[in-house]
Amino acid sequence: MVSDEAKNAGVLQAFTVAYWVFTILTMPVFFAIALVIFLVTWPFDRRRVALQLFSCFWASFYVYANPLWRARIRGRARLPWRGAAVIVANHLSLADILVLYGLYRPFKWVSKAEIFKVPAVGWNMLLNDYVRLMRGDRESIRAMMEHCRRHLAQGSPLLIFPEGTRSRDGKLQAFKDGAFKLAREAKVPVIPIAIQGTYEALPKHGFVMRRRMDARVQVLEPLDPASFRSVAELRDATRAAIARAIGQDETAAPASTAPASAAHR
Repeated sequence: MVSDEAKNAGVLQAFTVAYWVFTILTMPVFFAIALVIFLVTWPFDRRRVALQLFSCFWASFYVYANPLWRARIRGRARLPWRGAAVIVANHLSLADILVLYGLYRPFKWVSKAEIFKVPAVGWNMLLNDYVRLMRGDRESIRAMMEHCRRHLAQGSPLLIFPEGTRSRDGKLQAFKDGAFKLAREAKVPVIPIAIQGTYEALPKHGFVMRRRMDARVQVLEPLDPASFRSVAELRDATRAAIARAIGQDETAAPASTAPASAAHR
């Protein structure tokens, strides 16, 4: 006799397949709209704000359309519409990407280079002028930092996962220095974001939904780099703020000195 737990798992697996098929089939339609927006707005919208806001809707649509997923955002007003900032968030799940697009702000992602090759999604990332990074490649890291500096100089916020990769166990990991170096160099605020509720639904190393998702995204108080004596102090204060918000130990994990982290992992 099949247990209720096994039945539920089977239903979730079937729903997951249907959901990802739906996602794949609708992506070309959304990309076609994105391309039109890019071509129409390019002459007067060099920061690509209109395209980014459409991209926010595109990604958020997959949260809206999933009856098992819900995302709640608090503190959105702390994010700038105009002016540079370095936005950093903890990273639990592939679903983090979708729920963070729900911020509806003109930020630029930092992402690993492989994602730019994904049809529709990667093409839209190129149109948005997101920042690519090839892990372990020093020249790519240098180019990534320069690209980030250009965006900040133009007044575009950056959104970075300072852990560099999704958590394996749902716990907050060490933060890399790159995001905080950029903030200090550009003299722009660091805005921490705390994410909860995505790991349980879609943990690392898998695309099968495990349970309902009740994602909670909290935009925390900005931190002024000038108030900290070093990159390390700014990094640790940011991590401690996120740790408090998600109810985890504030003690910093061993820090990484890698130049920067990447989103979309």
